Amino acid sequence: MAVRGRAVETLPKLIRSLRKDSLSLTRTQAQVLPSLRRAFSLYDQINLIDNVPEDQIRFQGYTDTGFTVNGVKYEGSLLCVGNLLTSWGPHKFSEITPESLSIFQIIRPIPEILILGCGRYIEPVDPELRHFIRSTGIKLEALDSRNAASTCNILNEEGRIVAAALLPYRVSS
Repeated sequence: MAVRGRAVETLPKLIRSLRKDSLSLTRTQAQVLPSLRRAFSLYDQINLIDNVPEDQIRFQGYTDTGFTVNGVKYEGSLLCVGNLLTSWGPHKFSEITPESLSIFQIIRPIPEILILGCGRYIEPVDPELRHFIRSTGIKLEALDSRNAASTCNILNEEGRIVAAALLPYRVSS
């Protein structure tokens, strides 16, 4: 009975402590991206996500100003094609033009989908840009940057050829 009494006394303190810790997190700290593969694993002791091949791009987190990819923090916009990653020019959604995505005219093999990370919110894609991407034989999916990074991870895990053009999460219209 004494053990139960101590547990009843300690529980409210523990809950307050956990609430205080969760409230102290700020938006500028790195946010961890969820993984569906881990959520549906039948074996809790096996983490398939941490065993990503070295040549595979894996978005592990994001901040308002950039992304964490394979353990390395990058600031600004990123362009990812297959297992290649590079800094990308546009700083806001209105700067995304066919010229900023012209690499898709020459890159081979052609990715089956381009995931466009629009920043904090999903933005409507300009018809000229949509037509340009379709003319290269690539499908286009516009998402907020957080979900775009997660979707890129899932498609990479499936072994699909995917491209991602991501603006930092702080970007909004």
